Amino acid sequence: MSGGGVDAGGGGSRSRKKGKRKPKKRMNVRIDMTPLVDVAFLLLTFFMMTTVFRKPSTMEINLPPNDAKVDIAESNLLTIRIDEAKMIYYSFGIDVPKKLKFEDLKKFLVETSSQNPKMVVLLKIDRKGKFNYMVDVIDELNMAKLDRFSIAPMTEIDLKEMARAS
Repeated sequence: MSGGGVDAGGGGSRSRKKGKRKPKKRMNVRIDMTPLVDVAFLLLTFFMMTTVFRKPSTMEINLPPNDAKVDIAESNLLTIRIDEAKMIYYSFGIDVPKKLKFEDLKKFLVETSSQNPKMVVLLKIDRKGKFNYMVDVIDELNMAKLDRFSIAPMTEIDLKEMARAS
């Protein structure tokens, strides 16, 4: 037996040249981006064509001129005052205010507007109250089909009137 060793080298048939090595040839990888662009434009077109464009729902507010004065009979004036705890006080003309829960407001507005179609609502909200109180009450006015209303700041007299009710 001659040469009883194990060949651990591998590639014994290659001849090794000393000196410069040739770099391995690499294949250039080219990724075709055309299908990706096609899919992107297809999705863009799809979403543009299927999107529903809605106009934002806004509330139109008509402001009177500064020197305008409107006379309203006291029997046609409903004053709604809202405190910071969302408790509602209502009064007709100069009557003593009465308490009303927010849940009962819509029913109350529908009943009073059916009795008096010329009714005008004056809405006063405490400055410490949240803004959404006013929005909620205006929504209730719109659902009761009361489109004649005014918004005014709450004064010290209103706070005294609310204290008379409780």
